Amino acid sequence: MQFFGGSEISPSPPPPTVSGNNAHMLYVFNRNGVCLLYREWNRPLKTLNPQQDHKLMFGLLFSLKSLTAKMDPTSAEKGNLGVPQLPGQGCSFHSFRTNTYKLSFMESPSGIKIILVMHPRTGDLRESLKYIYNLYVEYVVKNPLYSPGASIKCELFNSTLDQYVRGLG
Repeated sequence: MQFFGGSEISPSPPPPTVSGNNAHMLYVFNRNGVCLLYREWNRPLKTLNPQQDHKLMFGLLFSLKSLTAKMDPTSAEKGNLGVPQLPGQGCSFHSFRTNTYKLSFMESPSGIKIILVMHPRTGDLRESLKYIYNLYVEYVVKNPLYSPGASIKCELFNSTLDQYVRGLG
């Protein structure tokens, strides 16, 4: 079952946006900010311990979501800066780019947040993030051995994810 359109996991995932292995990192957070999965493919400089890195990434996402909602020109009710919003509520952002990386973000209706950090020349990854979420649902959520909120240890999910992300760019 596919949760973002279609009926099953797409047999052909979205095509790569650039050539070569340009994936740096992937994070999967639950709605409470717990990092369920962290994967590295190409991160030559490791400056933080993993717990600090996860907290900083989740804090960055929280702040960006809050800022984009506050700056939304179409909403009359701005709310307070820093107040959490429900998934899909208010203005959302999908990515930002620096001179060294591009961060792409997707939040599911259940509050699962998927963050993929790639090379800055990478194109739009929204469809790819939806595909990764559908992999998560098929291989992790539907796995009877998985308990919600626990770290993702499913080998089939990890190998399929690794193969897909390495092919992205």
